[in-house]
Amino acid sequence: MGNTIVKSQIGEVKEFLGQTVLKLEKFLNETTLEALQTESAGNEAYYRMLLGNIRRLAVHCEDGLDTCMVVLQGEPFSKAAAEKTLYRIYYQCIEEFFSPKSDVWYEDSRSAYTGKNAIKYRETVPSSIQQLVKGIEADFQRIREELEYYETDYRTKMLQSK
Repeated sequence: MGNTIVKSQIGEVKEFLGQTVLKLEKFLNETTLEALQTESAGNEAYYRMLLGNIRRLAVHCEDGLDTCMVVLQGEPFSKAAAEKTLYRIYYQCIEEFFSPKSDVWYEDSRSAYTGKNAIKYRETVPSSIQQLVKGIEADFQRIREELEYYETDYRTKMLQSK
């Protein structure tokens, strides 16, 4: 891929991560465990894991955003650094969203056929969490489709260099 295409993609991913970080931070700054229990009484340990996963996702997205800004400011533009960054964002942000570490939610692979949201929860969750995840899911899906190329291309390059 040419430098302009990669630069354009990293710019698009930077915008996506910036918006995502704002939404996640707003939610985390306004939400407490007690507020979730008040909204919908449920399993406190599960709610803790949900909040932990949202925090983890926010940290990964913020780290990816910072890296995108550094890569975009570099002169001359480093295509290799940009591709490595997009690969890392694919795994640390996109895959973390669709398959979080503690499996508090999961992706229903059949959702692509039904037109419904792909994220399903292991237990009942408050509507504020459902609304947050619904609000960012479509953008994560869109960016995942754009970055799938880097997932396979970067891995192939790494295997060939050994």
